[in-house]
Amino acid sequence: MIYMLKKRFYILLFFCLLLGGNVNSSTVDKGDNNAPFENKRTETDYLPIADPFVMLYNNKYYAYGTGGTVSEGFACFSSDDLKNWKRERQALSADDSYGKWGFWAPEVYYIQSKKKFYMFYSVEEHICVATSDSPVGPFRQESKQPIWEEKSIDTSLFIDDDGTPYLYFVRFTDGNVIWVAQMTDDLMKIKKETLSECIKAEEPWELLQAKVAEGPSLLKKNGVYYLIYSANHYENKGYGVGYATSDTPMGPWVKYSKNPLLQGDAATGLVGTGHGAPFQCKDGSWKYIFHAHWSAAEIQPRTSYIKDFAISDQGVVTISGAVIKPRVLK
Repeated sequence: MIYMLKKRFYILLFFCLLLGGNVNSSTVDKGDNNAPFENKRTETDYLPIADPFVMLYNNKYYAYGTGGTVSEGFACFSSDDLKNWKRERQALSADDSYGKWGFWAPEVYYIQSKKKFYMFYSVEEHICVATSDSPVGPFRQESKQPIWEEKSIDTSLFIDDDGTPYLYFVRFTDGNVIWVAQMTDDLMKIKKETLSECIKAEEPWELLQAKVAEGPSLLKKNGVYYLIYSANHYENKGYGVGYATSDTPMGPWVKYSKNPLLQGDAATGLVGTGHGAPFQCKDGSWKYIFHAHWSAAEIQPRTSYIKDFAISDQGVVTISGAVIKPRVLK
């Protein structure tokens, strides 16, 4: 009798374990369907950078931005048509720069008079500049130190018609505030005595989350200076782009009354659109590259998109047209 009870017990235990195994197996399958989101992301579907910048050089486009690397620093991507991109290499590595973390928002310019490429960027919340003989790098700092000692981010270079260089960047003076200063002729330092405040977050659309104005870019047309910027926190779905104008590169600045120019995209469902830069295309037209949230539900990884950019003869800036979704080819 005892033997039969033991036998029945072990048979029952066996079936319980078997059923338990099936339940666990089902859970694993369901977990695979809800695996960490990164496992579902393939680089061929998107351009994996935020705070993007595009430079046209020798009939080829080069893109740089925050992220898109396996180590600290910045990657470089190239394209012939703005849709299909090739990963070139690590353009700047932490070993060749001041700082070890927080590499953000690079912009690259070819300075004809110096026969070099200059990369302006932020690291550890300090603004820096590095140089290279090639658009793909490697970029290196001759002296591993920031442009100046105060914490700052989001640099953008503008050289006026008379050859005077200006650096637009963000200081933490009242939230994130955009400032400008003239640069030294070697483009390595700012002239502190020329510092001037440009843009701070004050309008309702700029204050949806935090007090942030950032991501400046400067253009000039018909004697008018156009300062394109982004506002409110990048994590907010209403992150957007506006602009202001001035008769001088130092301001004062008047914001466009119908800002924002870009705040999401109804046709594609993009949200969190902003912190980009205008760039000229091969045919002489202009476009604007910007980042957006991964989806309406998830912020990261932010990825880059492109739309048409124009300044009309009446002096009105527009960011419009169909969205170009870049992808990286293997």
